[in-house]
Amino acid sequence: MSAPVSKNPPPLPAGMDNPWYDFSPYPKRPKLNWPRNARVAFYVVLHLEYYELLPPDGIVKDSRFTGEFGTYHPDYRTWTQREYGNRTGIFRVLDVLDRYQIRAGVAVNAMAAERYPFLMEQFRKRNYEIIGHGVSANRMISSKMSEAEEKQEIATSLAALEKASGTAPRGWLGQEFGESQRTPKLLADAGLDYVLDWPNDDQPYPMHVGEGRKFVSLPNQPEWDDVQQLWLRRINTTRYPDIVGDAFELLHHEGGQVFNLSIHPWLMGMAHRIKYLDEALRRVERFGNVWHATPGEVAKHYRETMMG
Repeated sequence: MSAPVSKNPPPLPAGMDNPWYDFSPYPKRPKLNWPRNARVAFYVVLHLEYYELLPPDGIVKDSRFTGEFGTYHPDYRTWTQREYGNRTGIFRVLDVLDRYQIRAGVAVNAMAAERYPFLMEQFRKRNYEIIGHGVSANRMISSKMSEAEEKQEIATSLAALEKASGTAPRGWLGQEFGESQRTPKLLADAGLDYVLDWPNDDQPYPMHVGEGRKFVSLPNQPEWDDVQQLWLRRINTTRYPDIVGDAFELLHHEGGQVFNLSIHPWLMGMAHRIKYLDEALRRVERFGNVWHATPGEVAKHYRETMMG
């Protein structure tokens, strides 16, 4: 979304249209090494989201999510479909992740953290990482917000997650990748270490949020996101394991890359889809030399080894 030009914008790096990172062509980068000489780092981002049935006026939301017959207020059928994930689908997804001994990062919005203590306990038991994800699934950060409003949105989200989980989040995934011109710096100001909003690379990279500060962008490709593939683009679910497997195979071959998989329980946890998640992870499991990590562990490794 377009943003108003600030009064004193920071200087832009060469060839860039924003100040947050440098243009860095892949062949000219130093070699990126993972623990135990792994070929690729692999993490899962699970989504725990609460959709408001009647969100407040003036918010920005993703207009692509409507029912087959349009949007109504209140639209119980469309929005309670998402609730299926939090009541039923998520337990199928957790069973599959347990089968492959995967510790996920969970992007949780504030309203979900408050409403689903049972699910937050399931994540604690599994030692999952909790990631900031805004206030609700209907509310995107955007340039329509003032700086004070955006700061409050971030603070509300992080406070709710710390209260519900007992641990302060270290990372952030904006609802629907929503950001304003200010967001990376505001996230760093809030004490976070990394962001998952910029799908412009297969490796982490540093973001310019202030002198001496180590803030990292981690890969989070919407191309392998289940909602992007199966709901919005209407790709046949039977293709999901091959799309995931083909992408992973190439990144494993290249070496030094990151592969991430984003999962929404309201979609992938459906009875007719869950077996395809299992098939995708079975294909990934065939490869050796894989570092299975959480997003925060990848960010920590990059900060410590590549940022001094």
